[in-house]
Amino acid sequence: MITSIVLIKTSVDQIPEIAERIAALNGVSEVYSVTGAYDLIAMVRVAQHDDLADVIPGRISKVPGVASTETHIAFRTYSQHDLEAAFSIGLDA
Repeated sequence: MITSIVLIKTSVDQIPEIAERIAALNGVSEVYSVTGAYDLIAMVRVAQHDDLADVIPGRISKVPGVASTETHIAFRTYSQHDLEAAFSIGLDA
């Protein structure tokens, strides 16, 4: 599974509608409205690297109201859940 974080600039007056359209796209797992230089962050999860081209420039960038995107591809995932599993010795608390 390949995960990418897509930072999205949009028409500010249409953020909820644009976010819903992006969230409905195949390959997009979540969309967050955020503060800062970008308006939305989309999490894209696909099976193969080539699928990113289909989802990001092929679909996300073509949603009306999307002005620009910046994509970051994740190398590894670190989360509290993963750390708990890694250090668990099987004892219930």
